[in-house]
Amino acid sequence: MLQKNKILLVILSIGFIGFSCTEKDNIPTITTTVVPSDKVWSYETTPVFEDNFTINGNPDQAKWGYDIGGSGWGNNELQYYTNRPVNATALNGILKINAIKESFNGSAYTSARLLSKNKFSFKYGKIDVRAKVPAGLGTWPAIWMLGSNIDVVNWPSCGEIDIMEHRGSELNKIFGTLHYPGRSGGNPDGRTITIPTATTDFHNYIVEWTPNYIKFYVDTQLFFTFSNNSLVPFNHNFFIILNVAMGGNFGGPVDPAFTNASMEIDYVKVYKIIP
Repeated sequence: MLQKNKILLVILSIGFIGFSCTEKDNIPTITTTVVPSDKVWSYETTPVFEDNFTINGNPDQAKWGYDIGGSGWGNNELQYYTNRPVNATALNGILKINAIKESFNGSAYTSARLLSKNKFSFKYGKIDVRAKVPAGLGTWPAIWMLGSNIDVVNWPSCGEIDIMEHRGSELNKIFGTLHYPGRSGGNPDGRTITIPTATTDFHNYIVEWTPNYIKFYVDTQLFFTFSNNSLVPFNHNFFIILNVAMGGNFGGPVDPAFTNASMEIDYVKVYKIIP
């Protein structure tokens, strides 16, 4: 009887898993399902991927490429992404992604969007990014990941893991979010946490990703736990994206007095999961 009850409990749990679909909009605070406690995962102590931005100048081309353009990126964003050093450069161990008010190729702002696509991707592990976010109204910095199969299955079927998002209209409110079919765009799965010094100090934005769960931290504070399973697209390789957007559905109106703002990144490290 005890074994039958366990089976019934599993069936009921599966029945309550929800889905939906997204573009970035108002991300609600959502209570998630209980995570299985049958496995405690650990991670290797030496990163499998690491960039400390110790070489001044352009980001390491072996690790990062660029998205280029000003198409709005599905969110009515206002910036044109470039690969110019003025929009992304490393100096004294800090990568700065700079959003600038300037007329460029039909857009009113420029910025940069770096990505590890076709250079590095991983399935399961811990990603740790130490960063400081900008405070300007209308800024939308993000540290996130997309499924490497996006060119085959498109978004949101590829899955999206937003390790950190921030918008200047809600200073120091950090968003941790997941997008997948049935929970995407304006109806994602996520939670928020307030970090009073997010725009003035560096903090560690961390995701622990396993076959059983995805956990979101700022420094040592766990604020969102998602129960991973075979019905959601978080069980294949993902690549990393670092960017600062301007305005758009999530960023909102831009301060007319805005001139420039930067997201500063101390390092990006990825640790493999120990089988």
